[in-house]
Amino acid sequence: MIPAVDRWGPFADRIEPGERIARLRCLTAIAHLSCGPRAAELVGSLKEAESNPDVLPGALAVLNGLASLDRRRILASYAALNAPARQPRGPLSPEDH
Repeated sequence: MIPAVDRWGPFADRIEPGERIARLRCLTAIAHLSCGPRAAELVGSLKEAESNPDVLPGALAVLNGLASLDRRRILASYAALNAPARQPRGPLSPEDH
């Protein structure tokens, strides 16, 4: 079972299988690009989780076991890419162009 504090992104409860796969692929790409070979075990676990959700707790454990800087880079990039789009506050003035 995944603790409540860790139920984000692909580890969240009650998401559709297709959405979980999309989130796993996003996290996989970020891990690969941010950490290279240091994230090889994580990348493998995330790819396996695409077809077997039972390995999600193990993938989360691998993520949480990364060096703190690597983990922070992955989490920050994932959060930035998945943040809600900002709504414009109103009409743009000529200075805003």
